Amino acid sequence: MRFITGCAVLAIFFSASTHANPLIDQLIGVTNQYLEREVSEYARSLGGDPRHEIRLSRLDARLRLPLCAEDALSAQLESPDVPIGRVTVRVTCNGPSPWRLFVPAQVSLYQHVVVSSRPLQRRDVVSAQDVRLAERDTGLLGNNYLLDPAQAIGMQLKRNVNADTVLGHTQLEQNRLVQRGDKVVISAGNASVDVRMPGEALEDGTLGAQIRVRNTRSNRVVRARVTGPGQVEVGM
Repeated sequence: MRFITGCAVLAIFFSASTHANPLIDQLIGVTNQYLEREVSEYARSLGGDPRHEIRLSRLDARLRLPLCAEDALSAQLESPDVPIGRVTVRVTCNGPSPWRLFVPAQVSLYQHVVVSSRPLQRRDVVSAQDVRLAERDTGLLGNNYLLDPAQAIGMQLKRNVNADTVLGHTQLEQNRLVQRGDKVVISAGNASVDVRMPGEALEDGTLGAQIRVRNTRSNRVVRARVTGPGQVEVGM
């Protein structure tokens, strides 16, 4: 079966016309119906019943292809993997005169995400007073957002942010309890022996991270696990 496709067909979606065209109506109808179903199902899977909006790109009314019987018409998400953000829907007619078209659209999904409640500075540690929930279009955010303030509390800012900034992995990192050059206490021991020595961190470390530290008494460099601010532990 030979489908009508090609660059000329793809280009039709970037010009506008006010003339009525039954094919355009059919494309709009099947694409909207498909996206409404897919987006609603995806939104339900997230919980909380977030609202959504679907906006199709304007189609060129000069397009001349045969109308397709409803039972021969199908739609499928071409890209991306989830029906959110900038999407492309592949509409296919499997009738006697088959054709295939690609319809671009913008899908907005509004969820309550974590934002900064005030301006924050690089290396600030986020507290409960620093964040709040606000509704944003997550279709524009990719994966760079959080839904629970607890996910941000205790994290450290990678850069300065303004108030009402959406917080995600590009702005936050694990709090570095030890930084390179810090004076630290090196602990080593077991149930019966507890030895503490002064040391210097040779690299940054978050809670539980293994970092290099120098024992400032012996000048020996060892690997130790960060257990708290200024505290590291080595095994015996």
